[in-house]
Amino acid sequence: MRVISLFLAALLCVMLGAATMLLGSRDLQAQQAATSDPAATGNGHAPASGLSQSDIARMLPATDMGANAARQNNPHLASMGDSPATPFDGAPIPANPLAPNADAVGAKTCVACHAQENVQASHSLHVASFRAGAANTGPQAACESCHGPGSEHAKDPTAPGKIIAFTHDAKTSPQTQAGVCLSCHAGGARQHWIGSIHQNRGLSCTDCHNPMARLSPEGVLAKSSINEVCATCHQDIRAKFNRRSHMPLPEGQMACTDCHNPHGSITKPLLKTDTVNETCYTCHAEKRGPFLFEHAPVRQNCLNCHDVHGSNQQTLLVAPIPMLCQQCHTMTRHPNDLQGAAGLGTGPHPDERLMGRGCLSCHANIHGSNNPSGPKFHK
Repeated sequence: MRVISLFLAALLCVMLGAATMLLGSRDLQAQQAATSDPAATGNGHAPASGLSQSDIARMLPATDMGANAARQNNPHLASMGDSPATPFDGAPIPANPLAPNADAVGAKTCVACHAQENVQASHSLHVASFRAGAANTGPQAACESCHGPGSEHAKDPTAPGKIIAFTHDAKTSPQTQAGVCLSCHAGGARQHWIGSIHQNRGLSCTDCHNPMARLSPEGVLAKSSINEVCATCHQDIRAKFNRRSHMPLPEGQMACTDCHNPHGSITKPLLKTDTVNETCYTCHAEKRGPFLFEHAPVRQNCLNCHDVHGSNQQTLLVAPIPMLCQQCHTMTRHPNDLQGAAGLGTGPHPDERLMGRGCLSCHANIHGSNNPSGPKFHK
């Protein structure tokens, strides 16, 4: 017992010594921080101006003095030496292939000519995020973080290609334009942009987005809504929504991006899921099954029978019933004469199989049936 007591006493002494050293180290660090922070005053408050030295450094021009001040007040920058700040200290300034020797000149130089653009962009989320950065990567680099270094453009503003321009007919290639955006917005919904149909057709991000103006509630779109942006190119698809039977897109109950990912996907029509059916099942879950008796064309692809964007037939069908059914089911079981307009109620030879719901009058559960008496989808 005496040995155990001596061991516990020694352990207690060691713990007390370690605690004393830790407290002393913290006090020393606090004193060093207080003496090394010029913004701190004797009472521990910030200067009367309300700006710390770090805030003042952010507003300095893009000079070595501003960079040195930033490094002195930011240990992360100081440890990096002359290398540019990374993470969210600011976006990197992209290289312009058409002006490889250009240098950064700072946002104040840009605003001297582009006053209107400065007003338009001042409210944007992009500029707000740049202002959160450190000196030389914050407000001073706001313009050049997207448009590239501007010294060559400042010397000859009329020369095309001296600055990265984000317009469809600019000298800057769509690949360079998209590369600037993807330097920050990579991954996520945009991980399949490379190789997508939009990328292969030469589209750039600014064909759909306008980060310099507030034209949409969200997404910095080039128009007021997603559907209007898509309709700029896909006018044939937009026209289908004016047909008698259509998805509730014109009514504002859905958008193109509910089914498609315009930034790219693993499917040719840019679907958000792996297949057409999986996309349809996200809303029409009752058609998913599994069913005891399945209808082969339904399991294969919903588009075999439906035009999902709009149709003049009932329930988005690609053809009227029974003509749609007769594309597969002909000359079997039922009389082998094809139904035509003569079999309508107003025709010379009315046929009950053509009137009403046609084939669906009897084969009601055409998407599949779990009824033991349903191999013909009657129940």
